[in-house]
Amino acid sequence: MSGETTITMTGNVVADPELRFTPSGAAVCNFRMANTPRKFNRQTNEWEDGEPLFLGVAVWRQQAEHVAESVQRGMRVIVVGRLTQRQYEDREGKTRSSYEIQADEVAPSLLRATAVVTKANGTAQNGQQPAQQPYGQQQGYAQQPQGGDPWATSGYSNEPPF
Repeated sequence: MSGETTITMTGNVVADPELRFTPSGAAVCNFRMANTPRKFNRQTNEWEDGEPLFLGVAVWRQQAEHVAESVQRGMRVIVVGRLTQRQYEDREGKTRSSYEIQADEVAPSLLRATAVVTKANGTAQNGQQPAQQPYGQQQGYAQQPQGGDPWATSGYSNEPPF
């Protein structure tokens, strides 16, 4: 939507995500993340921490369930979404503001970690979790050759692997 403030934030998840469902059955996953800027002080020859920024993140529907299964406290994540503000009254009756990211995308940061990405195959109709497979292993996609070259393929498919 036009007029909304788009934000990309990289930071650490400070508490395990909480998955809940609205009365209509829509999944929502909430977690908090923090980013602490660091600056190098040339006079002391040391790194110094700045003021941390804490933001809540809300993720909806199927992605909410994926985040709840994949993200844990301490993980470094990248969140892209819309910055929202809401006002409320605290216990003393003062008006306060709270900021939150309505996430469009949540991804693990690979700066200091590795990840194995699996594709969710949709919702199972028997109530069980859908089968998940690593990318490149889905039927219909070109398979990675035994030689280990991820860019070479043994076959060609017009379909992208996502």
